[in-house]
Amino acid sequence: MALRNRPPIRKTSSRLSPGLTLLGVVIFVALAACVVYPKLWDAPAAFINSRALAGASWKIPQLKKIPFRLGLDLRGGTHLVYEADVTQVVGASPSEALEGVRDVIERRVNLFGVAEPVVEVNRVGDHWRLIVELAGITDIEAAIKQIGETPLLEFRKPRPEEETQKLIEELRSPTSAASIARTDPYFIPTELNGRFLKRASVAFDQTSYTPTVDLEFDDEGAKLFEKLTEEYLQKPIAIYLDGVAISVPTVQSVITGGKAVISGRFTVQEAKELAERLNAGALPIPIKLIAQETVGAALGAESVSQSLKAGVAGFLLVALFMIARYRLPGLFSAIALLLYVSIVLFVFKAVPVTLTLAGIAGFVLSIGFAVDANVLIFERMKEEFKKGFGFSQGVSEGFSRAWPSIRDSNISALITAVILFWMGAGVVKGFALTLIIGILVSLFSAIFITHALLRLCAGTRAEKWYWLFLRSRNDESAQLATSKS
Repeated sequence: MALRNRPPIRKTSSRLSPGLTLLGVVIFVALAACVVYPKLWDAPAAFINSRALAGASWKIPQLKKIPFRLGLDLRGGTHLVYEADVTQVVGASPSEALEGVRDVIERRVNLFGVAEPVVEVNRVGDHWRLIVELAGITDIEAAIKQIGETPLLEFRKPRPEEETQKLIEELRSPTSAASIARTDPYFIPTELNGRFLKRASVAFDQTSYTPTVDLEFDDEGAKLFEKLTEEYLQKPIAIYLDGVAISVPTVQSVITGGKAVISGRFTVQEAKELAERLNAGALPIPIKLIAQETVGAALGAESVSQSLKAGVAGFLLVALFMIARYRLPGLFSAIALLLYVSIVLFVFKAVPVTLTLAGIAGFVLSIGFAVDANVLIFERMKEEFKKGFGFSQGVSEGFSRAWPSIRDSNISALITAVILFWMGAGVVKGFALTLIIGILVSLFSAIFITHALLRLCAGTRAEKWYWLFLRSRNDESAQLATSKS
């Protein structure tokens, strides 16, 4: 008779049965799949409407079509590169000045009707450039015209009330509205503009510690501003950038010396954005178009087709490997992987995420993380079965002991992806975003879906199919004999 330590058995509990967990997941994934591919819902709905509900007043509605948002390299569009002359920048760094210019260009192209434009600042040696990507816009001349040149900053004074009322009445009249549509009924331009503003910066009020925006004018601008504040004391003065009012502060006192403070209920981010916009119009940064390119929609369609073929081929090869290596658990992992793909594509549509070739690469890479989690779980399950654990306890132990490795590897990957998203730009940021989404969903698919599928087999005849679950009858028999001893 032998006596030895028995492997510790962890008691696991679950508030939800695996059947209910899996049912909830299946319902959610089915809805997600219908959003990703609406024909899964529309085709059966149309069949039922034409047969069973042919004479009924109520019909099953069709799903709203939500297309994927494709980037320039997949959808086609316009790619523009501008070089900025930063030699005249005084009192601020070139990057700060160009950030303000970028905000203005983004607003301009949004007015052009571009969905998700990419406008980024790029530095090559001593050269500062603005890269503009307009997906879906193939009229390159119209795009160049819309972007225009350096933004215009203006300080405007209030229009007399009688003129304001007259203009408002004319705007309501269909006959004269077209001729004065661009006339501002409330404010009139003055001599003071961005040329006289030396800098704008974020500061904090010494009493309330709330964010403010400090303005500093040159000598000529200080005189103009003093005259303006004296004439319109206790009245608003509007600050316009590219014809759009960005701030309408009320003059509290006559401002001398060329230094003023704009206060209000700003957040730090709002104060920073206002300062950037003021600097964009204040600093003379000429931008010159140095490169232009039109990406055809045919090339984009070909890229999408090739990406889909590569994704399907990769999925099938991974699924076949998992089934050959891990048998029935491998099949469960392939099912979980298919559900994983549906959930991720649903998230891409719901957010929505702008998909580029780099973004698709991030998504494909995240599939590797999903498979890796299952490999760790199954290998750990094999070790627990060799110790003599039964099916249920072996599955639970396998998941419990594999979780620290899965957690640590995914957290390290998430940290890297978050840094890429935070510090990267353009395609790098798109790659990082799809990778982050994929990793988070992969944790869900490995822990909940695969686990629920395996737990469904507990207590059934399938549990005794040893060769399907990487188990050996000898291991369990040896454990039973030891227990009896």
